[in-house]
Amino acid sequence: MKLRTLKWVALVVMVGFLGACASSNSGSVYSRDEARKTQTVKTGVVESVRSVKLEGTKSPVGTVAGGAVGGIAGSTIGGGRGSIIAAVIGAVAGGLAGSAIEEGVTRKNAYEITVKLDGGNLVSIVQEADEQFAPGDRVRIVENGSTSRVSH
Repeated sequence: MKLRTLKWVALVVMVGFLGACASSNSGSVYSRDEARKTQTVKTGVVESVRSVKLEGTKSPVGTVAGGAVGGIAGSTIGGGRGSIIAAVIGAVAGGLAGSAIEEGVTRKNAYEITVKLDGGNLVSIVQEADEQFAPGDRVRIVENGSTSRVSH
């Protein structure tokens, strides 16, 4: 019973840690480096909005955390060499599972927003789906270097 509880606690801690590591691709979130810098603003009308997914992060954190949990869990199986083999198998399986969990937990819903600029050009920007856009909406595109955002 204690081992089962330990596994669940470790999983909850790992998922919480991975969620905290996730970065944002929201149109409303700026990095510290972007503050107080001049940005270019373009205006236009939304032509289309398509729901897409932003893939999750694939850092070593999920793999390492999953490997540690799997190795600890595997080491409790059997004794002697069997325990060592189970720990290695548990660590490998846990690492694979941790990596998959990290990617899934940090995956986000997003929109591909196609905008017809006032000058006639078409541009498309993908950002997190935290603000609603519809065809015909008048919008601004804010650009700073290689980063662009769509907002009302």
